[in-house]
Amino acid sequence: MEIAQTLALIAATVTTGLISGLFYGFAISVMPALRGTGDRTFIDVMQRVNVAILNGWFVLGYIGALVFTGLAVGLQFGGGDRDAVVPTVAALVCYIASMGVTSRLNIPLNNALEAAGPVDGIARPEAVRAAFEGAWARGNVLRTLLCIAATGLLCWALVLNGGS
Repeated sequence: MEIAQTLALIAATVTTGLISGLFYGFAISVMPALRGTGDRTFIDVMQRVNVAILNGWFVLGYIGALVFTGLAVGLQFGGGDRDAVVPTVAALVCYIASMGVTSRLNIPLNNALEAAGPVDGIARPEAVRAAFEGAWARGNVLRTLLCIAATGLLCWALVLNGGS
């Protein structure tokens, strides 16, 4: 049980860290870089990113973080070492909250951007961008902070798990 618990915590930490890094990268480099582009370029790039990101590697990290953290919690409550329960449960709560931000804010904005159609056919690209950019960036920062908190909590859980 201890080995399974440790492996679940490691997998949870790695996958959550990957998603934290993805969101962090958008917050500190992609969105600031796009800030200086024209409206059509911004829309075109974000539409392309929203298509490209839907791949197996992303799903592995995004869903894997939830599954592995949930598994770690289950193993801790299922008779494993309980020293790491509190930070692991807190990590799960933070990660689920980040998924809530994603599903309630970022994905609907991505869908609205896609629904605007091909960038060359958008009559008022400045309005489409204005409806998307600020809200999406704020949501991304929030989910980034939640994922970073989850990753830190999982690191703490690993330390506690190793100390027993």
